Amino acid sequence: QVQLVESGGGLVQAGGSLRLSCVASGSIFSINSMGWYRQAPGKQRELVATISRGGSTDYADSVKGRFTISRGNTENTVYLQMNSLKPEDTAVYYCNADGPYFYWGQGTQVTVSS
Repeated sequence: QVQLVESGGGLVQAGGSLRLSCVASGSIFSINSMGWYRQAPGKQRELVATISRGGSTDYADSVKGRFTISRGNTENTVYLQMNSLKPEDTAVYYCNADGPYFYWGQGTQVTVSS
């Protein structure tokens, strides 16, 4: 089992920045990649960014050039640096770990005001 805990969400004005953090615990050796997804009201959950164990990254087109996913000094921590935030980035952001199963955190709210 893998447990994920997110932090760092909040309210920010358009053009501002936030950094989300995700700490994994438990069977972290089983994790192949980690990432961030988001779900806005009335919409499906969508991929934001992922990072593999080897450090390869992938981003949704809507966030390329604005968001950066990275790992901390320990492989069980992942960050999402979000710059130039837009109102359409408003959503609950979920940390994800991909191993023998898909694991999810509880989510953290990001609200961008115009």
